Amino acid sequence: MNPLLKLSHVSFSYHEAEGETPALSDISFSLEAGKFLAIVGPSGCGKSTLLSLICGLLVPEEGSISLLGLPLKEARANIGYMLQRDHLFEWRTIYSNVVLGLEIQKKMTPERLKSVDSMLETYGLSEFRGARPSQLSGGMRQRAALIRTLALEPDLLLLDEPFSALDYQTRLSVCDDIYEIIKKEEKTAILVTHDLSEAISVADQILVLTSRPGQIQKEVPIHFSMEKRTPMQTRSAPEFQEYFNLIWKELNTHA
Repeated sequence: MNPLLKLSHVSFSYHEAEGETPALSDISFSLEAGKFLAIVGPSGCGKSTLLSLICGLLVPEEGSISLLGLPLKEARANIGYMLQRDHLFEWRTIYSNVVLGLEIQKKMTPERLKSVDSMLETYGLSEFRGARPSQLSGGMRQRAALIRTLALEPDLLLLDEPFSALDYQTRLSVCDDIYEIIKKEEKTAILVTHDLSEAISVADQILVLTSRPGQIQKEVPIHFSMEKRTPMQTRSAPEFQEYFNLIWKELNTHA
C-alpha cells in the first residue's frame, strides 16, 4: 500500500540579496493515510517551511514530494492548512465563515452544506451559527476554523501551531477537541509545534529536526497501551514520560 504522502531527499534554501540561507536538507519520510504526524525542532529549523513545501506554496530545490502516489503538481488532492490564528472574519457570522472556502471555490453543493451542518451540530457550534467570532471563546473559534478547513474535504490536513494563541488551560481542552474531530473524520494530519507534550499526546509518529538547515535527526513512532486514547489521558500514561525524555534528549544532543 502506497503512503498518502512521501518526501524523498527534499532540500530548500531561501535566496536573498545578502545570500543563500539553507532551510531544509535531505528530508525523507512517508505518512500513511489516517495517521497523525508531529514535527518538532529548534526555532528556525524549517518546520513551517516544510509545511509550505508540502502544500505547494514553495517548490523543493532538490528531491521530490508525492501525494496519493503522484507528484505533488499532478496529484488531484485537497490539502487543508490551519494556521496559528483562526482568521475568522468579524463581519461574517460563524456559519458564513465556515462555508467561506466552499463559497470561494464554488463548491456550495447541498451535500457539502449538509456536511457542514452536521459538523456544527456534532462539535457544539450549531447554536452559534449566527454569532460573530468575537462572541465565541478561543477554543470555539478554533473549532470553527477547523470545520471551515474540513468542509473542503481535505486529503491531508496541515496544522501550524494551531493552539499557540490560546491560554494553557484552553489549549489542553482544544487539543482534545481537535484531536477527536480529526480522528472521527478519519483525516491524515501533520502538526508543527514547539510543545513536546502536545506532540506526544496527539501523534502516531514524531519527526525531530536538527537546527537549521533542518534535517531529520530521529523519527519516533508513538504507541500507548490504553484502549481509547485522548491527548489529555496520554499525559498521565506511563509511556508519556519515556517519550518526553527520549525526544528532549534528541533535541538537546546538538544544542
